[in-house]
Amino acid sequence: MKSQSVASAGGRPTLAAVAARAGVSASTASLAFSGHGPVSDETRAKVLAAAAELGYGGPDPLAQSLRRGRSGIIGAVIPARIGVSFRDPVLIQTLDGLAEEISAIGAGLLLLPDHDPGSGYVSVTDAPVDAVVLVGCNADALATLEALRRRNIPIVQIEGPADADVHTISVDNRGGVRLLAEHLRDLGHTRVALVTLAIDRDRTVGPLTPEREAGASVTTTVERIAGARNVFPGVGGWIAEGSRSDAGREAALALLDVPQADRPTAILAQSDLLAAGVLAAADELGLRVPEDLSVVGFDGIRVDGLERSLTTVWQPSQGKGAAAGRAIVELLAGRSPAPVSFDVQFQPGDTTGPAPA
Repeated sequence: MKSQSVASAGGRPTLAAVAARAGVSASTASLAFSGHGPVSDETRAKVLAAAAELGYGGPDPLAQSLRRGRSGIIGAVIPARIGVSFRDPVLIQTLDGLAEEISAIGAGLLLLPDHDPGSGYVSVTDAPVDAVVLVGCNADALATLEALRRRNIPIVQIEGPADADVHTISVDNRGGVRLLAEHLRDLGHTRVALVTLAIDRDRTVGPLTPEREAGASVTTTVERIAGARNVFPGVGGWIAEGSRSDAGREAALALLDVPQADRPTAILAQSDLLAAGVLAAADELGLRVPEDLSVVGFDGIRVDGLERSLTTVWQPSQGKGAAAGRAIVELLAGRSPAPVSFDVQFQPGDTTGPAPA
């Protein structure tokens, strides 16, 4: 029968029991498990052997985090439900970069879909996290930032509204779309339309009107619209529900299934996934790409099932996440990270051509 020196009252082995079995103090046993401190290899081997005999897996991570005053968890606010978000390669690459960098301090990620506080879901207002990264096109970043400020924890945002008090990882969204628009202009296109990312928290779908633009709260969408307007000042288009190929298809059908005289000769989609949906709609309507319709995207990703070489701009999705992770590590250490801004690169493909006569 095991005594209390071997196991706790609940039958679970304790660090004190391991220390007693190994003939060392509890503090020495703790150092042996941590892998740090003045503990000889022989003593560490004795402690680990005693732990194996008792079935002790190591100190309780929760207790360790409480002693440090930290949870060891970094929150990542994503723009949609997890099932939807995980179909977006850009978001996955960004999270990969973030997770890799914060692993250097032994931290893990808690994914927080962009829900309203009080919705019943765990949110930025109550999640047990040490810091938060706003990842991607968050629908209401200003409100989220205000809620986080009240918690007084480090915040990093990727492509968010300008805020001197928040470390921001930025990408040249405006310049990237301007490159694409200039490319279309140089090919002779004048009837150009946009298929945009979500523009607000309600994920409004429909024509891109001045009224809807006035209520826009997604910084990335607004910047990409501005880039197109630098070249085509009056350009309009259709707001898609999100960065998904099915959303791009629905938007493109609304723009293309009209009389030929009203049909755009080029569509500037705000993501490669949306562009893939535009190509699907064109095929469905019997339109040839690029003879009848030119299509461009944004991201420079591989889209499953897309056999065309899409004209687009590449952005460093994983690099954005890694930069955000490094900034979190710096902020948690009490340091001020340097600003980070990424350029994009134009990538010509076979989905654009001269405007039809």
